[in-house]
Amino acid sequence: MDIAVIGLFDRLARPLLKALDPEDAHALAMRALKFTPLARRAVDDPRLAIRAFGLNFPNPIGIAAGFDKHAEVPDALLRIGFGFVEVGTVTPRPQRGNARPRLFRLEVDEGVINRFGFNSEGAPAVLARLAARAARGGIIGVNVGANKDSEDRGGDYVRLIETLAPVATYFTVNISSPNTPGLRDLQHSAALDDLLARAIAARDRVSLRAGATPVLLKIAPDLTLSELDDIVAVARRRGVDGMIVGNTTIRRPQSLRDTEKAKQAGGLSGKPLFALATRMLAETYVRVENAFPLIGVGGIDSGATALAKIRAGAHLVQLYSGLVFRGLGLIATIKADLRSALSKSRTRQLTDLVGLDAAAITAEPWPE
Repeated sequence: MDIAVIGLFDRLARPLLKALDPEDAHALAMRALKFTPLARRAVDDPRLAIRAFGLNFPNPIGIAAGFDKHAEVPDALLRIGFGFVEVGTVTPRPQRGNARPRLFRLEVDEGVINRFGFNSEGAPAVLARLAARAARGGIIGVNVGANKDSEDRGGDYVRLIETLAPVATYFTVNISSPNTPGLRDLQHSAALDDLLARAIAARDRVSLRAGATPVLLKIAPDLTLSELDDIVAVARRRGVDGMIVGNTTIRRPQSLRDTEKAKQAGGLSGKPLFALATRMLAETYVRVENAFPLIGVGGIDSGATALAKIRAGAHLVQLYSGLVFRGLGLIATIKADLRSALSKSRTRQLTDLVGLDAAAITAEPWPE
């Protein structure tokens, strides 16, 4: 889908999608991606290429987990310009998630609240879809989580890694969703140590038939710095390949203007999350000490915010809510702005910009 077609799609489709219930709008967008004929993806500027986790990314812009939960349209997302796609969250067994309504747009704040609760068609369905498209290549990460009623949540992550390793380019261990009761307890040091030990061991067991599959850890932006210290220490000790900072927040910034929607339970994403998530990214970067790369998520809606994530410590970035308010043209806009930033800084590659502002950000007052 070239830039002109994307622009036309945004102009025609976004008013309709905005008028629909948010979850219905998402379903319609998924159908459009599934059935619209798409041109072969354009070749990215080589200056945007990034190597991280042992993988070669054509550009640093990924679609975050939550958009393509069941691995229905990863190839369409790659064709419209994403450098990588993260599907899921996938659970071992199918589960419906929480009751609707469970997705809310805060239009004036350009934020989104969700409380899906890991609605998933389950590992077998995702395995079948990813196996059917495996020959097409591209970087497809799989975000994995535990079933709500699981008696052994660590075992759920192990089973998912063992099952999906042949079709996953990387795994994200998601222990930071606020919508599955008790899930964030897995971020506590002892529980996390056990979980990561089991997950890495599972990855290593299947590596002979599935190849080396990086394992990333996705954390919440609501951690205290003491908790972050513990998590980074465990992640480094257990040898994870990277971290994603971060998931949605249960906090509600005082700056929110849609005060009624803000009362909805669930995780907040989009523009209101940017300051907190970027601060946590910088805090994580200075603690990781280049032991592994980071992915920055939360509030990216422009080239400037994507660049800010990179300068705060991210090798790669992911977005989702920004598409709701900016449309598919956002992808090309970010790429153009990153190319411009490279030219202005007389820098040959994006990795030279990673973390340049991290120390300064950690010295600023804490975001509200």
